[in-house]
Amino acid sequence: MSDLTGATGLTKGAIYGNFENKEDVALAVFDYNYAKVQNEVRKRMQGATTFRDKLMVYANVYDHYDVRSFPDGGCPILNTAIEADDTNGLLKDKAAKAVILWQKNIQELVKSGIAAGEFKPEADSAQLAAAVVALIEGGIMMSRVTNDRKPLHRVIKTIAMLVEQIAV
Repeated sequence: MSDLTGATGLTKGAIYGNFENKEDVALAVFDYNYAKVQNEVRKRMQGATTFRDKLMVYANVYDHYDVRSFPDGGCPILNTAIEADDTNGLLKDKAAKAVILWQKNIQELVKSGIAAGEFKPEADSAQLAAAVVALIEGGIMMSRVTNDRKPLHRVIKTIAMLVEQIAV
């Protein structure tokens, strides 16, 4: 709560006046931070012209930010998955839905790239989607815990190599 009061300038009473309990506050914070990520992805997708570029949007969005402050406090999906995996079922469900949607969006991009002739027909969209999500989240974790951006940069290069491998 002290982080929230500091970030918003509101008192605990003002925060609790708008939410039923701490769980509702946590859900709203996740939604807010996740929306920030989604908005950045959407904005960059509009400028991407190829399916390769669109796939790389996900990696580049995360690579663009400082690993200690993306968004403030870190990646909302990673943080929530770690913090709420056995303590808050509703929050864990939000993180799970975000991961599933992220993978689904990547799969659709791969399938569309195959249909457009940009990617090899045998490209496994589910496998690539799982790998991209796991690599990004793992790279963020490694960079945060070591206070070194190199692991995340290496992960981004690995994702670029994977995308190139499915390109025609």
